[in-house]
Amino acid sequence: MTTAAALGSLFRARSVALVGATDRSIWSQAAFANFERIGFTGRIHPVSRKGGLVHGLPAATSCAAIGEPVDAALLMVPEGAIAQAFADMNAAGVRNAVVLTSGFAEIGAEGAAKQEALLAAARAEGVTLLGPNCLGFINYADQVPIWTTQPPMPVIRGGAIGIVSQSGATAGFIAAFAHRQGIGLSYQVSTGNEADVNVARVVDFLVDDPATKVIGLFLETVHDAPLLAEAARRALAAGKPIVAIKIGASETAARAAEAHTGSLVGDDRVFDAVCRQVGIIRVSSIEDLVFTAALLAQLGHVRDRRLGLVSISGGVCEMAADHAEAAGVMVPRLAEPTKEALREVLPAFGTPNNPLDVTGGAMLDASLFARSLPAFGADPAIGLIACFMDLPDTPEDIAGYRGEIVRQIGAGFRASGKPCVMLSVMTRPVMEPGRALLAETGITYLGSGVQHGLAAIGRAFAWAERQERGLPAMPAAPAPARERPGSEHATLDYLGRRGVPVVPLTLARSAAEAVAAAGALGGPAVLKIASPDIAHKSDIGGVLLNLAGPAAVGEGFQHIMARVRAARPEAAIEGVLVAPMRAGGGVELFVGVLRDPLWGPAIAVGLGGIWVELLRDTAIRLLPVTPAEVLEMFSELRGAKLLDGYRGTPGIDRQATADAIARIGDAALALGPGLASLEVNPLRATAEGAEALDALAIWTEEG
Repeated sequence: MTTAAALGSLFRARSVALVGATDRSIWSQAAFANFERIGFTGRIHPVSRKGGLVHGLPAATSCAAIGEPVDAALLMVPEGAIAQAFADMNAAGVRNAVVLTSGFAEIGAEGAAKQEALLAAARAEGVTLLGPNCLGFINYADQVPIWTTQPPMPVIRGGAIGIVSQSGATAGFIAAFAHRQGIGLSYQVSTGNEADVNVARVVDFLVDDPATKVIGLFLETVHDAPLLAEAARRALAAGKPIVAIKIGASETAARAAEAHTGSLVGDDRVFDAVCRQVGIIRVSSIEDLVFTAALLAQLGHVRDRRLGLVSISGGVCEMAADHAEAAGVMVPRLAEPTKEALREVLPAFGTPNNPLDVTGGAMLDASLFARSLPAFGADPAIGLIACFMDLPDTPEDIAGYRGEIVRQIGAGFRASGKPCVMLSVMTRPVMEPGRALLAETGITYLGSGVQHGLAAIGRAFAWAERQERGLPAMPAAPAPARERPGSEHATLDYLGRRGVPVVPLTLARSAAEAVAAAGALGGPAVLKIASPDIAHKSDIGGVLLNLAGPAAVGEGFQHIMARVRAARPEAAIEGVLVAPMRAGGGVELFVGVLRDPLWGPAIAVGLGGIWVELLRDTAIRLLPVTPAEVLEMFSELRGAKLLDGYRGTPGIDRQATADAIARIGDAALALGPGLASLEVNPLRATAEGAEALDALAIWTEEG
């Protein structure tokens, strides 16, 4: 079965067996009650070895005894009874299982072995397995719940956000917070230990799900990184945003995740880079996940990303302006005709600006909003209007002036001709009467407060810009290289044959050869020890710069050989490399290729020399990369201004440098999985182009 078909048969099950059902279990009670709570209209089959009545229904003694086809089973038996329950389920032809039971990979090696056996049994029978150690899922769109705790009630119908979480409890927290904000979900999926179905597979399914407009993730690790990256690329192309929390940025969080799921957490900076590369919106809190997803679900792709801010308070206007700037959102000045139109509407003490303070006059005359918002929105520089006003939450307030203000804001929004959103001033829940008022007025609303709301707008704008840029065509895989360069000389020679501009090098095995090679350069020379055993040559006196004339070069050769033999007598020494001295101008860059345990080959670019270790200012992408992607990486560096020249120094040829870096990435890929890392440090970039001055390839023991 394809992923879509397999998960579709699980998530849209029309008959469910509750294996291990008992009136004594809170899990079983909750799971059974959820069918009525969510509105499931299919068949429910309690299964208990003792038979009798369970949850008011006759219980079958086994799945095989049910006597009719069953789409999915929820296994709630103890770990020791899982194998028997699984065999019974298979005998009955049930091809989808949700396993609540814990005691598998999350407890260590013994549990991991049991989980592998469970997975092997599932695959042997063609069973789609969600879990173990998971709370299940709720498909709100089709009203199918196989979920073992009580979800927030009443259900908000028509939700468009699909939540996928490796932690079941966290999925519940996200759902509960969304419910308090009046935000409905399309799916709520807990993947637990991910023996079979993982987050990547669910995301791949939801990309094609018509009820889901936005996908929200809580990740501890990634079990199928290539599939998640490909699903994210499909989501970006389809205009379906993915908003993700990924823990593991700190050492403490990494340890906690390992204890929780038995999984390893990949390099957090690589995940950050993947998000930028494939268009995943990364956030760090449940609040930001829910508000960002909700805004995108309601507004969709915002084409004109210039923001107009409106409030009844000058202080809120000033706060909003600050937070908009922090979120990277443009708040343009108003055109003079807009100001003139607003002067005719505002009280005499009002000032037409962006942000616009409609003044406290709106407390006496709520229609001030309905009259000022169209004039404000008519400004050609404004693409989206954000108005700050708390949604009333009691029938009395809704019937009074607070409700009337919201109705006037709604009228102003409709007349403005621009996309609009109303944001609360502080984070606050959305109650049922308030939701009814929103339905009446058609207002898009977030109870997010100023900071979370503007951060959500900033993320929505950044995602829209990323989506418009699209994804570059994947480059063809480079032809495999059947060699294993080890020394600097061999690595640079290999890179040169792969189209990377490299500095001319000559290997000298004697002082006389060094003098001859330097003489042919027509200028000062650099001498560097050539040894596959020495990575950091300058640390032991293995590099001499700016040597001019035969005497200096000859003495330099002897000096390097003596120093290196004294410092590293065990090292194999091939000789001394002679290269032209590249002095003055240009920027030294670091280019490094690494193999991330989850994501595979990735390339890092940053300022070179000592700066890469001192500043850790690098941009990362998964390989392969195109030159266009490398140009994006340049813009992410804190030292990006140096690339365009600084205080009179000329800038570099960005395009030629990007071409060289993309070729380095291709050359590293061609070396295959045995390559642990490849570093070019420095890659000298100038106004004329780029040139690799030093390179080193490191191999795994297997490679």
